[in-house]
Amino acid sequence: MAGVHNLTQVEAAERGRLLDVTGYDITLDLTGSETFRSTTVITFRCTEPGATTFVEAAAARINSATLNGAPVDISGWTPENGLPLSGLAAENTLVVDGDFKFSASGQGLQRSVDPVDQEVYLYSQFETADAQRTYACFDQPDLKSVFTWHATVPAHWKVVSNMPVEREEAAGDGVKAVHFATSARMSTYITAICAGPYHEVRDSHDGIELGVFCRASMAQYLDADDLFLITKQGFDFFHEQFGVRYPLPKYDQLWVPDFNAGAMENFGCVTHAESHYIFRSQVTDYEYEQRANTILHELAHMWFGDLVTMRWWNDLWLNESFAEWASHWCNTHATRFTDAWSTFLSIRKAWGYRQDQLSSTHPVYCEMPDLEAVEVNFDGITYAKGASVIKQLVAYVGLDPFLTGLRAYFAKHAWGNATFDDLLTELESASGRELRKFAQQWLETSQVNTLRPVVEVDADGRYTQVVVHQEAPTDYPTLRTHRIGLGLYDLDGDRLVRRELLEVDVAGERTEVAALAGVAAPDVLLVNDEDLTYAKLRLDERSLGTLVQHIAGFESALPRALCWAATWDMLRDAELAARDYVALVVAGLPAETDVNLTTATLRQAGMALTSFADPEWAPTGWGMLAGLAKDQLATAEPGSGWQLTWARSFITAARTAEQAVELRGWLTGETRPDGLVVDTELRWSLLQALAALGAATEEEIDAELASDRTASGEREAAIARALLPTPANKDRVWAELTGPKAPPNWLNRSLLQGFQSTRQVALTAPYAAKFFEVVGDVWARSDSEPAQEFATLAYPAYQISPETVALTDAWLSRDGQPASLRRLVAEGRDGILRALKAREKDRSAA
Repeated sequence: MAGVHNLTQVEAAERGRLLDVTGYDITLDLTGSETFRSTTVITFRCTEPGATTFVEAAAARINSATLNGAPVDISGWTPENGLPLSGLAAENTLVVDGDFKFSASGQGLQRSVDPVDQEVYLYSQFETADAQRTYACFDQPDLKSVFTWHATVPAHWKVVSNMPVEREEAAGDGVKAVHFATSARMSTYITAICAGPYHEVRDSHDGIELGVFCRASMAQYLDADDLFLITKQGFDFFHEQFGVRYPLPKYDQLWVPDFNAGAMENFGCVTHAESHYIFRSQVTDYEYEQRANTILHELAHMWFGDLVTMRWWNDLWLNESFAEWASHWCNTHATRFTDAWSTFLSIRKAWGYRQDQLSSTHPVYCEMPDLEAVEVNFDGITYAKGASVIKQLVAYVGLDPFLTGLRAYFAKHAWGNATFDDLLTELESASGRELRKFAQQWLETSQVNTLRPVVEVDADGRYTQVVVHQEAPTDYPTLRTHRIGLGLYDLDGDRLVRRELLEVDVAGERTEVAALAGVAAPDVLLVNDEDLTYAKLRLDERSLGTLVQHIAGFESALPRALCWAATWDMLRDAELAARDYVALVVAGLPAETDVNLTTATLRQAGMALTSFADPEWAPTGWGMLAGLAKDQLATAEPGSGWQLTWARSFITAARTAEQAVELRGWLTGETRPDGLVVDTELRWSLLQALAALGAATEEEIDAELASDRTASGEREAAIARALLPTPANKDRVWAELTGPKAPPNWLNRSLLQGFQSTRQVALTAPYAAKFFEVVGDVWARSDSEPAQEFATLAYPAYQISPETVALTDAWLSRDGQPASLRRLVAEGRDGILRALKAREKDRSAA
């Protein structure tokens, strides 16, 4: 964590015991270009007068500091250690004046210049503990306070914070000072300040002022009506369900450039990634649903995370798991995306299953010794597995008792801090059920179980026995109690119709389902129908045989998603050959009617060919996917989202010179599927594919950028250039990624995305060894987000060989590597080992 204090849990607990922070008054001069002046007045109480503590201030320099009117010795200050404070009184006033750096990493106060009009845009990003990069503060979640912001900015700028503007006044030639109302109590990490000539659209709903913002150059693409619609649907749903009104007078959302994550739940001032959620070109319902889910995720945080906040980062999982669960729940019941739970299964839950099977697996609830440990825990376990557990908990206690307990939790802990134990207490009281065993089993253990049906059928086609076997990895032998649905589906023509749904409890290694003895065996027996539990699923031989030709026959998206998930897990676990999985995709997807499920499955098919297929057979598989895409393109409605989905799939699958010629025809317009809209984003996708195939030049990329001189265009052009398949170009990209001057976050990400390509595995093979030579230095000099991106995206994940494992093992055997970096590198090794096993399975199926 370069340049900030890596706060430990022990330090936080001691400081939390000592201090009660009663107010912040923050004054920023944002008219500079490299640094900004920040003056902070903090008032706080101390329970032990005479004690010593420290305040974080990750500044370029501290100009002065006073405590209760007396100068503070700043000679001991460093950004990494903070500013020591001694001789505290019962009531204290601390004033810290410093110059702080604008950020180019997306952490702290980010400064981005729009290439369209050269205007400057600022926004803050303070989670986990980067408020200290903007103002002096006690940067931990349980030291909540109230905040009053003042900002001096160019006169044509707008400034947005957690609360409404109270007044503005001239502050010199072309400059103004903006003063905000004092905020409600909140944690430092959800405070916010955003400034620039943002385009703004306003609305109101149910007494709440609503605003949406974006850069002026993106105003034509801001579909404010849809953004407001989802937001209003979310407010109405959460108000009804939570029984507590949103407590602030306004709710602003800003779509900002160069953002590292998807969005951030700053209280009343939410920031979203412009690159993900402002659509310059045609998109499908997949993108619209993902955007709606993100809007609702952040809105849910206003209650769970902002109004009531975790005491320490041990309960990060609860913040994110709850918002993840609530957003899909709301999407399903309050918006047009009524199949959101199937999307959760195919996209988010798959992420959780993958994360939970890595060597770095951890319980949903785990101790966070320091902030560096927290930074790498924003993962699939914290979000998706945790949300799955919340979903199970709701089913276990019942929705009404769950909401009763939740409302009591909000009422008791509003404006304060709480733990999962506090929530569990309210849920036990509301439901009358003991929940500690449930919590221990699901939240304090690691890894995932596999549920495998073992069936016996007599000569008349009736079950004589159905047993659900539960398996656990050797190193994580926990066998959990699962409430599951068993769905019995029969073929009716091409349709798979559910005859019966049984709910049973699976416990221990072997659970016999006596109710199915003597029952006619269905064409498909679906374990975990309705997706009630968190477990990998297996299919019996008869069911798998049916699905090869009829996987699209289920009327509902959820059982289809469950079957696709089961086959994907079988592939990843080397129980199903990659070529058989691809054959299932080619047979099953043409009849699929859910674009989200299709998109997810096509991505997995590409991953299957990249990592899990025998390299000798993989070109055949890519040809099968390309043929599938072309066949579907021929029948898709011109101009539709389905046509775009299959066009993207063909671009991804293209590997041959003949296919490159076809892509070139799409780009130039000489040959193009009828009705296909080749707009800005699709043009970049085509050009990047051609660049990766050696069928485009740098001059073409420059010409394309000249017609799209935007932040998005610069991003896409950087990816395309990094893809150019020459040794000299890869050397150039590597030097830029690993040199002494760190690229800004958007460029760092683009270079990494283009450096390694599934089409260029041999070309980048020499960098496998080079990665291990430099990763420690890059990690040490980088902010946490770009450091993590380098460790994961530059790892030689496509060099699937025992040699890569040996290189990784040699690096891991060295002493002195940070624990968080070791974790990410070890995760890369896990991927190689899994791929080697899956490739061996695929070879055996030849």
